[in-house]
Amino acid sequence: MTDGNPPPRKRHFSMLREFHLADWFTLGNAFCGTGAIFAAMRFLQEGRVDDLLWGMALIPLAFVLDAFDGRIARWRKVASTLGRELDSLADVISFGVAPAALGYACGLDGGWDWVVLSYFVGCGVSRLARYNVTAESLSGDEGKVKYFEGTPIPTSVVIVGLLAAAAFTGHLGADLWFGQVRLGPWLLHPLVLVYALSGSLMISKTLHIPKP
Repeated sequence: MTDGNPPPRKRHFSMLREFHLADWFTLGNAFCGTGAIFAAMRFLQEGRVDDLLWGMALIPLAFVLDAFDGRIARWRKVASTLGRELDSLADVISFGVAPAALGYACGLDGGWDWVVLSYFVGCGVSRLARYNVTAESLSGDEGKVKYFEGTPIPTSVVIVGLLAAAAFTGHLGADLWFGQVRLGPWLLHPLVLVYALSGSLMISKTLHIPKP
């Protein structure tokens, strides 16, 4: 007698069979973001700037993969709720957590920096959650969202570019641009305020950006 369930082997691989071509690009996006986080940790362990730069280079690659997954899904007409949720989770890693980890590795390690970096990640998570909830209501007759409310989280690639410029010119750690200030018990690096600005723009409801 059986319980009517498929054999364990089939059940184990069933989710992979549900993935479309676009979903594999999305997983590549997440892979790049995870690699960038590991590169930041490697830099903190061994101090090799090359490790940090390789990690930063993975974020633009994640950006490209993120752009392709949506286009491929529309081209093949296989957009799904699974793909949308997968895309959001990958974006949190590559354009939220990874840029924050890279910033910390570059020297944004004061107490107030932690607060701002956490705020930035929180804004990114909130931005993606809001998009997933409102995407259907914002879609036109053709089923495509016409504009973003707030800046998309992949715009954090600009911050990573700024950090890469600092790394190339040797402005890391104690030599980070704009120095540091003590506010109460903790240190603040003014450069971290670009994260605060980016996060605030992401959660703005009044800023509408046309979606390509």
